[in-house]
Amino acid sequence: MGLLEQCEVAFGSRDLYRVLGVRREASPEEIRRGYHRASLRVHPDRAEPDAKEEATRRFQILSKVYAVLSDAEQRAVYDEQGTVDEEGEVLRGERDWQEYWRLLFKKITVKDIEDFEKSYKDSEEELADIKAAYMDFEGDMDRIMESVLCVNYTDEPRIRKIIEKAIATGEVPSYKGFVKESKQKMMARKRRVEKEAREAEKTKDELGLGGEDDLKALIQSRNKDRKKEMDDFLAQLEAKYVNNAKKGGKKAAAKKGK
Repeated sequence: MGLLEQCEVAFGSRDLYRVLGVRREASPEEIRRGYHRASLRVHPDRAEPDAKEEATRRFQILSKVYAVLSDAEQRAVYDEQGTVDEEGEVLRGERDWQEYWRLLFKKITVKDIEDFEKSYKDSEEELADIKAAYMDFEGDMDRIMESVLCVNYTDEPRIRKIIEKAIATGEVPSYKGFVKESKQKMMARKRRVEKEAREAEKTKDELGLGGEDDLKALIQSRNKDRKKEMDDFLAQLEAKYVNNAKKGGKKAAAKKGK
């Protein structure tokens, strides 16, 4: 069975971009983040014993998808012809996909995430992410609030002001879904996020979290009913933090060279 058929069976789609949850026009870094988010949800280390085999299979498929889309030549062939070179170097042979994953994404702590959150909020990077999310989701605040990193329901007025200013200055278009959002939808989102905030605080208290707790210990200890939401949140922060750390490393190296 080829990769496209494997994707259809495991994820319900032959579209490699859809499997990773990214746009067809996604940049290499967006594809990398999409792979990270998707792979964290099915990573064998995070699966229950009776689900480990299926998680491993899906994890391997996701890794192959990323291997194709992260290779410029393979991606070009897929974009133009809708096919994957199963015999090409990218997919040929037996690769240790878990080791491949570990080489791509470093292990981080809760303190790393907290430090990143402090530097990210109100930064130029956050501003660009908010505008991009507004454009991608055509003003849908539910999806904007879910996709922008490090935000909670108390940030919504701040996020709205940023978007309203960008509309007023002509930086982004005025989407009906944003400017004419119903009060019912706003209240439903408020109730939902307030409930999630209460649950998050309860989990934090139950686990006795401090600044140095390992993410893996956190994930293994949490309530199963919250597993997917926590995975999505941690995946976004991990992917963003790793990218930010690499950029910092490059700058430091450049200065040292001077």
